[in-house]
Amino acid sequence: MPIELSTNYLPYVDEQFATESKLSLFTNEDFEFDGANTVKVYKVSTSKMNDYDRNGEKQATQPSRYGVLENLNATTETFTLRKDRSFTFPIDKLDEDETKQQLQGASALARQNREVTIPEVDTYTINQMIEGAGHKPNAKGLTDKNIYDEVMNASKALDDAEVPDAGRVIIVTPDVFTLIKKNKDFIKSTEIGQEMAIRGVVAMIDGLTVIKVPANRVPSDFGFLVAHKSATVAPQKLAEFKIHENPPFISGSLVEGRVVYDAFVLDNKKKAIYYQATS
Repeated sequence: MPIELSTNYLPYVDEQFATESKLSLFTNEDFEFDGANTVKVYKVSTSKMNDYDRNGEKQATQPSRYGVLENLNATTETFTLRKDRSFTFPIDKLDEDETKQQLQGASALARQNREVTIPEVDTYTINQMIEGAGHKPNAKGLTDKNIYDEVMNASKALDDAEVPDAGRVIIVTPDVFTLIKKNKDFIKSTEIGQEMAIRGVVAMIDGLTVIKVPANRVPSDFGFLVAHKSATVAPQKLAEFKIHENPPFISGSLVEGRVVYDAFVLDNKKKAIYYQATS
């Protein structure tokens, strides 16, 4: 007679690996959308410098020795939230019981955020930064021989745009970070604290905080992105997650989530973003 061997289901879930969001390292939430779906911010112009007319020789053509009066312009930029996303799924009461409590609302919700919601928000934000970048040189092949020079070119572009040194980051994929580590000019910082490492900082290059993101969260031709965190506003107006126990028509739990978010590159700060694509 054949012998039927027993099968034991362990109270363990083979979870997928997922990378937590690092948006706070290269974006900000300076705008308040409380009570509104749209905000407007001002852009104010400046006045040019003149030669002071000490002897009043130009008074016939200008009313002031300081130069011709020049009105300042105060225009506005409009930002409207465009992403209103949601998800929902049920968990039957017997499914929860007969999977040894591994199919539970709380753990399923955490998994949904970790593997779906966070990657979507990260991907969208990085793409908005790329689209709004003020520096976009031609795509080129990146190697361990030229990667350091290309990063220095990005730093120089931000220097020429008078972008503050503090707060600059470089976003790379694991492949590009490998090229950087192979470059003879690369020196890994020894001053990265444990807290910074936990947040996602893996190195420093010429004052740039190196942030490594998964390749599946950036375009296929992504080389690297150098940016100052003041350039991109990434508001998250609503992040609401619920677990309803025994709602109408369901014996078990109903999980719901809604996230309202967006990302905007400020017009006067787009020069603080440098995107290098690979050929």
